[in-house]
Amino acid sequence: MQSFLQSRLTHWVTVPLAVAALFGAGYWIKGNTLVTHAQATAPVSAKTMTAPSAYITLPNFASIAASQGAAVVNISVTGTVKTAGIPGVDPNDPMFELFRRFQPNLPQTETPMSGLGSGFIVKSDGVILTNAHVVDKADVVTVKLSDKREFQAKVIGVDKLTDVAVLKIEAKDLPTVHIGSTKNSNVGDWVVAIGSPFGFDNTVTAGIISAKSRALPDEGYVPFLQTDVAINPGNSGGPLFNLNGEVIGINSQIYSRSGGYQGLSFAIPIDVAMGIEQQLLEKGKVSRGRLGIGVQSINQDLASSFGLQSPSGALVSNVEKNGPADKAGLEPGDVIVKFNGQSIDRSSDLPPMVASVKPGSTVGIEVWRNKQLKKLSVRIDEMQTAQAGPAQVADSQQAKLGVSVRPLNAQELAQTQLKQGLLVEEVAKGPAATAGIQPGDVILAVNGDQVKNVAQLQDKLSQNVKNVALLVMRGESKIYVPVKIS
Repeated sequence: MQSFLQSRLTHWVTVPLAVAALFGAGYWIKGNTLVTHAQATAPVSAKTMTAPSAYITLPNFASIAASQGAAVVNISVTGTVKTAGIPGVDPNDPMFELFRRFQPNLPQTETPMSGLGSGFIVKSDGVILTNAHVVDKADVVTVKLSDKREFQAKVIGVDKLTDVAVLKIEAKDLPTVHIGSTKNSNVGDWVVAIGSPFGFDNTVTAGIISAKSRALPDEGYVPFLQTDVAINPGNSGGPLFNLNGEVIGINSQIYSRSGGYQGLSFAIPIDVAMGIEQQLLEKGKVSRGRLGIGVQSINQDLASSFGLQSPSGALVSNVEKNGPADKAGLEPGDVIVKFNGQSIDRSSDLPPMVASVKPGSTVGIEVWRNKQLKKLSVRIDEMQTAQAGPAQVADSQQAKLGVSVRPLNAQELAQTQLKQGLLVEEVAKGPAATAGIQPGDVILAVNGDQVKNVAQLQDKLSQNVKNVALLVMRGESKIYVPVKIS
């Protein structure tokens, strides 16, 4: 439905998995068996290495296609979108841009839209899962089954944060897919996709899982499965199967510089999708847990600054006043290493974990504070509105040389609602400039200790350390940044 944009993640959800035939490099294919060159030719001399006695058997996907294909559906949508335009003037016409500049408040016109996608039946009475972007802004959603029957579908619910939608058609005794779990899948496992790329129904493709728990820009609540499945328009919303014929994901996005498939495709884990499906069917909306903090990732420099053995965990850069984390005692500078019993490897691991907790529940958190572990309990609140993903790390640093700072005056303290801080007035050539410090940044703390005046900052930076972590406020965001002291 949506066109690819260069260098952007694109919501074309198809996951054909291409099995590469190995020709050359000493390999050839015989039926479903991979044969080495040594197996195909006789030894040249007594010193020639003997051929392996066993063949390598490649998987056969025919049984999955036969047993699960009937539960995969084609989805077509039609609707209208409102765009600013001039009657009779093509938006691609150079004159359109001229009119737009001199008349910014152009009248809204309705433009017809249509799109294709895929989906799969999860309940025999007609409940179907697909991507939210497939049915977004659609007036009419038509579902075509593998037996060519067509039904107009009702959109039960849409969750844009996870890109999951639930549809319902009026039918009975429909074939359904088998639901699996991504927890039992590993990197390198074979996977199979069935969908409708370019409208070609029940197209089967195959590949492997390239990575798990991938965090994508603006997609902070989904730990994506990365595969090398070919993604094309029309595959969005289709199922991703393991070799047991179980659905482990919903094909959702690709990453491309050219606008076409380039070997990077992403699927929503079925565990996430089924949790969303249950809530949409039962309540018509999705409830998510909320902690009320901003976090950023940790690199080796920050890990060294905080005394961590490895750069893992989620660094708390901001704590919302009177929020769940604040009430539980979390502080800026804490490194969350465990949440609800689960280890935090990357900061991107935390948002989906928090979101999956039922609001009102109390969970345990382990944080690294002042070079020692501390255990806390927090009562999870409910997310009221769509929240952004994990906080992005701004490119800003500070060091003991190359900056001119001064304490915030009374007016600036009132405007920023801070109690203290050092305003960066000038940045000269040196560690600060290299790090990206800008005039207007406010230095709040060094290695977790607040700084109220220039003398405190100089004292902290004059100590015999190679790395320090500074809490910097830029605009309305607070982040920790590592500083290498030269």
